Amino acid sequence: MSVLEISATALTAEQWQQVNALAQSLRPGQALWLSGYFAGFDRGLRGVTADADYIPAPQGALTGVPDAGGAAPTLTILYGSETGNSTALAQTFAEAARARGLQPVVSDMADYKTRKLKDEQTLIVITATHGEGDAPQSAMAFFEFMASRKAPKLPNLKYAVLALGDSTYARYCEAGKQIDKRLAELGATQIEARVDCDVDYDEPAAAWIAAVVEKITPAASAGAGVLQVSTQASPAPTATTFDKRRPFAATVIDNLVLTGRGSTKETRHIELSLEESGLTFQPGDALGVIPRNDPALVEKLLTSLSLSADAPVTLKDRTTTLGEALTTDYEITVATPRIIDHWAKLSGAAELEQLREEGAVDARTTFLRNHHVIDVVRRFPVGGIDAQTFLAGLRPLQPRLYSIASSQAAAPDEVHLTISTVRYDLHGEPRSGVASGYFADRAEPDTTVPVYVQANPHFRLADDDTPIVMIGAGTGVAPYRAFMQEREERGASGKSWLFFGERNFHSDFLYQTEWQGFMKDGVLSRMNVAFSRDSASKTYVQHKLREQAHDVYAWLEEGAHIYVCGDAANLAPDVHATLSAIIQQESGRGKAAADEYLGTLQREHRYQLDVY
Repeated sequence: MSVLEISATALTAEQWQQVNALAQSLRPGQALWLSGYFAGFDRGLRGVTADADYIPAPQGALTGVPDAGGAAPTLTILYGSETGNSTALAQTFAEAARARGLQPVVSDMADYKTRKLKDEQTLIVITATHGEGDAPQSAMAFFEFMASRKAPKLPNLKYAVLALGDSTYARYCEAGKQIDKRLAELGATQIEARVDCDVDYDEPAAAWIAAVVEKITPAASAGAGVLQVSTQASPAPTATTFDKRRPFAATVIDNLVLTGRGSTKETRHIELSLEESGLTFQPGDALGVIPRNDPALVEKLLTSLSLSADAPVTLKDRTTTLGEALTTDYEITVATPRIIDHWAKLSGAAELEQLREEGAVDARTTFLRNHHVIDVVRRFPVGGIDAQTFLAGLRPLQPRLYSIASSQAAAPDEVHLTISTVRYDLHGEPRSGVASGYFADRAEPDTTVPVYVQANPHFRLADDDTPIVMIGAGTGVAPYRAFMQEREERGASGKSWLFFGERNFHSDFLYQTEWQGFMKDGVLSRMNVAFSRDSASKTYVQHKLREQAHDVYAWLEEGAHIYVCGDAANLAPDVHATLSAIIQQESGRGKAAADEYLGTLQREHRYQLDVY
């Protein structure tokens, strides 16, 4: 007998009709809540005392119980994420809400059906900001909808916004500010003031989550005591729980220079061992690397401050020495508004005080771009500073994310990276990127590097039969190496086409022999390359796309997925404009229709970007 037949025999015909009608009207999350509600109701009918597994909810609570008017209140948590931080905080909020008897629905902005917005009653928005004030790539469609005339009036909506960002950018937390302002314009009521979080967001985010959950908790549950929220994971790592805060010590297997003699840049191929880590990843995912600062820079900083490397300091989780803290725990290269604020108070420098003013955004951005921490310390000397006071002006050292350049199916116990070494001069001294300089100068084979896997659900390899078009420049080719390795291991039949761009053919054709091998074996169907400095007129990948306009459009019409990986400032917008032009040319559509065509591809996850 089926479940349906059992259910039907347990109810009268009239009852079954009522249940079936109710089921057809439910929104996501409500069916789950009702299962618990009726389980508790059945206990009452049987005279069983409710225990800790069943939490009764008062009429009209934010758990989906119908109120007097018959409507089912909702609690929806929307997140827009670039590196996974907003995703994790959305889950933390949901856990805190469930602890108070609420039943939230958590949704990525990329997957949220905007037609539902007019029916929402409590909306929590947690969003990152990408680059200079943009919404996360995966959330672009949602932000465009919210800014458009299609966005509905929301007089019955209550909302709260948590904004994540990086204070070194002029338009700090801009995406969160935009959505907060827009929700207010549409008539929604703010539950709690927006909080803007820098890269070390744990404490302010936890406080905001606790405050918001307290305000939306039903009165009957409010006496549950002080809500404790932590954005920190549990401290005991296991083979399956290595993450950002508990990284795995991966051993360097190989560290090779990919670029040839005479190249104007240095790009490296790094192989790391994941043996016995339990870490898993998919093509398109990223590897988080927690680097160590350059010991030479640490020494220069200590000398400039007249401080000893052995000076004891207290961090949040331990006591250590100043030298060790500057090497492993704090950002000591790029200056931030925090160091400006801190050093202005300590030095009393008028120039720094002026940079703190609200109207000094452009001047502050320029200053930060042209000064590292050591430059601030040298330019505005402060005598007699102690170690702990100095650390108060720094922010924690952040992981660097790199697209994974290998398939776990092809190399089960390894992970490969493609890293361009960042080197430049500033104030007459050579400088280098924190992580890329670490790999270039100090990550010899057999040394260990703390790493974790950062999933990227918005950059996923299509199924084996689907054609794919891969567009990348420089190290943006990394995930496509993983794509090809994966398809080779699977014996995939889908066509694949690579568009790759770099500076010079002879010195910068990254993984050239591997692409040729994939072509020979039929894994890679087509390849077009552009080398911008090999001719008087610079040629980029978008030019190669235009040359192949007819076939590119034909592939899209066949159902191909298109991928773009690389520079967000130039590559991504140039490729997007070129794709729009190709669609206009080949289909006869106008620009608006071509842009809508691309928008549809994005909504269907057939047009995916991994840009930085």
